[in-house]
Formats: sequence, C-alpha cells, structure tokens
Amino acid sequence: MTDALFDYPAKAAFGRVLPKNKFYAHASPGTKLRGLFVSQVGQIVWRYKLAPETIRLAAKPGVPEIQIFEIALKSVTLDENVLRAIDKAIPFPILFELTYGDKVKAVATYKRPNEADSSKWVIGDYYGTGWQPVGTSRKPLPVALDLAGLYEQMVRALIAEPARRGESLKDQVERIARVRSMEAEYAKMESKLRNEKQFNRKVELNAKMRSIKSDIDQMTKVNM
Repeated sequence: MTDALFDYPAKAAFGRVLPKNKFYAHASPGTKLRGLFVSQVGQIVWRYKLAPETIRLAAKPGVPEIQIFEIALKSVTLDENVLRAIDKAIPFPILFELTYGDKVKAVATYKRPNEADSSKWVIGDYYGTGWQPVGTSRKPLPVALDLAGLYEQMVRALIAEPARRGESLKDQVERIARVRSMEAEYAKMESKLRNEKQFNRKVELNAKMRSIKSDIDQMTKVNM
C-alpha cells in the first residue's frame, strides 16, 4: 500500500455536499447500485477543485480540472461500483478520499477519454492508500507543468506496483490490469487443482499454471 495523501491548497476548496441520488438517478428502482449508495455511503462532499483558476496550472485535453471528492462511509467497506457510478456521472478526473470514523484513505482510477469516442471515459481498476489516521501529515502536490501532468503523478502515487523505465501511465495500468487478470485465472486453476481427482487432468492444470506463473513473472519485471 502507498501512503500518498495530498495537501490541497486553500484556494482550491469547494465544499459542496452532493446528493447521493445524483449518481444513481438513471438506475431503476430496487437496483443493487441504489442499495449500495444507501447502505454504504453517508455523505459525498466535493472538497476541492483543482483548475487553472485555483492552482494556476494549465488545462489539457482530458484533464480540464481535477476534482477531489470526500465520501463518508457507513462501514469500512465500499463497493467499487459506487466509485464507478460517480466517475461515470462526473466528466472530470476524480481523486476520492474515503473516511470512516477517524480514518482516511485515498482512491482513484486512471480516468481518461476513450480514444474511439471522446464523449466516453475509460474507467479501469482502482488504486489506493491504506487506511490512515485523519490527522496524518500530508504531502505537497507534485510539481507539474500542467493539470495532465499533475493528475498522472497523483494517480501514480496511489499505485503500489512500480512502473517500468519510461513506461507511460496508460501502459502501466494496462499491464497491471493484465497481471491481475492472470492472477485471478491462476487462483481459479489452483482451486480446481485441489479438487481434481484425475491424474491426467492434474498434470494438465499444473502445466497451465506454470505457464501463467511464468507470464506473471515476466509482466511484473520492472527493470526493463
């Protein structure tokens, strides 16, 4: 886990409470998503707006502003579908700060316009810090030339898996997503192997698992 909690400038403070139903308004009554917002989320506050007029960094395509949302939780668990619903509803990159009791953690995905349709957003895996005391000292925002550079550094600070030399953030998150997918497949095969009775089938599963493990090892090398 990383520990990157940022210290946001007072000029960027926004402080607007957002109604939860804003984010599940398009979900039909009784859907699981509506239930998640009701059972897991106490309040959503738009805490900061990082924009050219608030932090004097130029906007860039895909990153005209960066929003900081604070979500007060009713329990320590938050389903990622809640974050996805908020990210889909707000047409800006977002960094979330989740609070529960006297603890706080930062969470974000690398959100970017879809290359095939710029009106849509790519929302992938979420990365975040561990839980920390609310009073934990915070780091200054990374030094950047524009909002796009700032956003990439903020997201990278949440990713525990290191980047390869010269690797773009887009390539890094795509590589990590492939590794996570292979790890999930490996776990499924491991479970099957434990319950498999036929020797030939065990040999086959073992061979596939060795191949997947080799691919994972190759994909997680960072000195490349």
